[in-house]
Amino acid sequence: MRSPALALAASASPRRADPVRVAMERLSHSLPARADARVLVELLEDDVREGLDALGDVGAHFNGLLDTLRTEELSPVTLLEAGEDLRVLQQLDYLHDVLVQVRKRLSQAAALQRQGYVPTRLR
Repeated sequence: MRSPALALAASASPRRADPVRVAMERLSHSLPARADARVLVELLEDDVREGLDALGDVGAHFNGLLDTLRTEELSPVTLLEAGEDLRVLQQLDYLHDVLVQVRKRLSQAAALQRQGYVPTRLR
């Protein structure tokens, strides 16, 4: 008979892997094992997470806008208020900055990868 702890572990649904973490680990394995590569991957992970958060805020804004247009009494004031969200505009500016950083970091990763690349036929 299995122990209660084993039975509980077997019945628990497996945790879903963090897709950002999985992607960053995959990238890390493709780069040379150097400190600058590890730092680059950590910074890229932060950028990706921040970008996804900003994108989520923008998506939430548009979902709220749709909810307003579908369910509320539509008046000039309601329409103007639905379109006024300074925070979303700031998030879009921030998202642009994050995208520029992601592009830069991916370029740096490509350069590091090239430095450590040895064609298969030479190995």
